[in-house]
Amino acid sequence: MCKIKNRDLLRLINDELCDTSVNGTSVNGTSVFAHKTVVIYGTRRVGKTTLVQQLLAQNSNKTVKYFSCEDVETRMSIETTNTEALKSIFQGYDIVVIDEAQAADKIGLTLKIIHDFIPEVQLIVTGSSSFDLSNKIGEPLVGRAFYYKLYPFSLRELNYDYIKMRSIIDHILRFGLYPTVVEKTEEKAKKELLDLTNGYLYKDILAIEGIRHSKVLLNLLIALALQIGNEVSYNELANKLGISANTVIKYVDLLEKCFIIFELTAFSRNLRNEVGRKSKKIYFYDLGVRNAIINAFAPLEMRADVGALWENFCIVELIKKANNNQQFSNNYFWRTYEQQEVDFIEEYDGVLHAYEFKYSPKAKVKPPKLFLETYQSEFTVIHKDNWYEKLVK
Repeated sequence: MCKIKNRDLLRLINDELCDTSVNGTSVNGTSVFAHKTVVIYGTRRVGKTTLVQQLLAQNSNKTVKYFSCEDVETRMSIETTNTEALKSIFQGYDIVVIDEAQAADKIGLTLKIIHDFIPEVQLIVTGSSSFDLSNKIGEPLVGRAFYYKLYPFSLRELNYDYIKMRSIIDHILRFGLYPTVVEKTEEKAKKELLDLTNGYLYKDILAIEGIRHSKVLLNLLIALALQIGNEVSYNELANKLGISANTVIKYVDLLEKCFIIFELTAFSRNLRNEVGRKSKKIYFYDLGVRNAIINAFAPLEMRADVGALWENFCIVELIKKANNNQQFSNNYFWRTYEQQEVDFIEEYDGVLHAYEFKYSPKAKVKPPKLFLETYQSEFTVIHKDNWYEKLVK
């Protein structure tokens, strides 16, 4: 795995762990996370374990304990709600990491007991899927945890200079930014992605009770991969796949909670001719995964989907940038029935920023006058000549 050190989330969590004050006031000599569990979500092979190991290395002055719940013996040792038993395991440590926590039974209650009865321990918990961990820890840890999403690398995390970044941008559009893929040759990157999508990626979904139709799931992913950048109809997908619309909605929800895809809804507030919020677009968190699903790794000059790849790429990088800076926004697209449109909208504190994405810097762009005048929004075009400034800096 590529162990690039400039993980924005690593920096953020470590800064918080090392901070002993809030607004300049000491909090009993402990971190601002004191009495809060840190929960890190992300897909398999996205680098959660590596991030935690680097975090511990940067806190070598503290006493730490690492548990991997993928180890059966370790998992069984903490699958208890006996307070005294947990105290015998966890007391005496400054930081305790529970990796792949979704594998442990009743993990939410275990974490709640540690939080309530061993408050001096700083818990860091990782999980490979949000729906699984949320079901197990959501209610017990209400008000007791901070949650973070770990995505594949962002451009900024690569820590490359402009010249090198430009030299690999086409490679990124084809093979994505999973840590196990970055800096690999084309053949090795392709093999890694095919291994990922044929095995680990769906493991959490297929493990859920009632999810047995792996072929249907794969066919849905293929259909979605071929429609990035376009509005999708769940009814049309249902008819094409021979399943109900409710099943499509359920599978899309699970795929989104596993950080494989995400949904954008249409922005609609004031104008009668805006498409309604029921309109959806689906994008992939990683283009390498998307391309592996349809086995499409051809060079960009041989492809007809470059515009869709570029749009997906830019949107994901803006989402990663906001997430890694803990800048939470509402995200949308916008279209009217007269085909005026905005590719992507970020809304921070009621302020809108609209984006258009064009791979070619020579492509003609007509600013969406109606949207800009109605909503007083800023407008930015991101193309192959200015992406570094807009997405990395």
